[in-house]
Amino acid sequence: MPENIQPMLATTGELPDDVARWALEVKWDGVRALVYVAGGRVRAVGRRGIDATSRYPELQALADLLPDQSAVIDGEIVAFDSEGRPSFERLQHRMHMSHPDTRLIRQVPVHYVAFDLPHLSGHALYDLPYQERRALLDGLELAAGPIEAPPYLHGGEVEQVRELQDYTREQGLEGLIAKRLDSPYRPGRRVDFWRKVKNFRTQDVVIGGWKAGKGRREGGVGSLLLGVYDDRGSLRFVGHVGTGFTDVDLDDLHKRLVALERPDSPYEGEVPREHARHASWVDPSLAGEVEFSRWTRDGMLLHASWRGLRPEIPPQEVRREPSG
Repeated sequence: MPENIQPMLATTGELPDDVARWALEVKWDGVRALVYVAGGRVRAVGRRGIDATSRYPELQALADLLPDQSAVIDGEIVAFDSEGRPSFERLQHRMHMSHPDTRLIRQVPVHYVAFDLPHLSGHALYDLPYQERRALLDGLELAAGPIEAPPYLHGGEVEQVRELQDYTREQGLEGLIAKRLDSPYRPGRRVDFWRKVKNFRTQDVVIGGWKAGKGRREGGVGSLLLGVYDDRGSLRFVGHVGTGFTDVDLDDLHKRLVALERPDSPYEGEVPREHARHASWVDPSLAGEVEFSRWTRDGMLLHASWRGLRPEIPPQEVRREPSG
């Protein structure tokens, strides 16, 4: 059993032209986690290599489902809303709680949606095609209680592909993940044979500063100053976000940002005066996600709305996603 496998990551793009060679899955709006199961014990590790086992005790159900096998399972921790849709907003209530009490677990239960199997019974499955790894995963029959392993849709079913796309749009879901049927598993790499096909634009961002609020938000966070890293590893300012926050978000962000304050800007280059004026700068150690309408010509996010912190994403890995 390996100690720490890095998850394979997808690029952002359009539905492939040769879609018959691909599998399609719903893009689950949650937190990525690799779960290690062996000898009746379960260990969950996030994308940054941080142990998340105590945050999600629901995952212990995997020990009962695999009593005589060892496995490393790749999947997403998801919280659903009252209508059964993935809700990243609800998941925020669990993401930062190291040891949730029974009341919170009842109020915000999570599910683990398994979609890949990089290791099974002492054997690395990295070089097996995706289709074969999924067959092995399906053979484990991981569908009980908080554990799910939804089937993928074969891209050759053209009409069903259209129906699935329409369904995700109608339900306000983030989109699809297209995975080439013959694709290997490459730990820690971002590959073009896994592709995020989004229904709306989102962008991972790094918080480099904040501005105090006015009116109802006076004394707290009014807006966040955002950045992404360029190919040289320099943090570039890409705009601000002042909408999409809940009161809980604002309180949590204020506590975190005050603890990270620094005297100077973390951005490479000058930040426009209207944003730099009265700004409080912070160490760029928090990653989050925004929804937005488009990129401006000068590289700013337009009409950004906050979606939440992404503690599983290393800030240094945040890059501008291609405009698809």
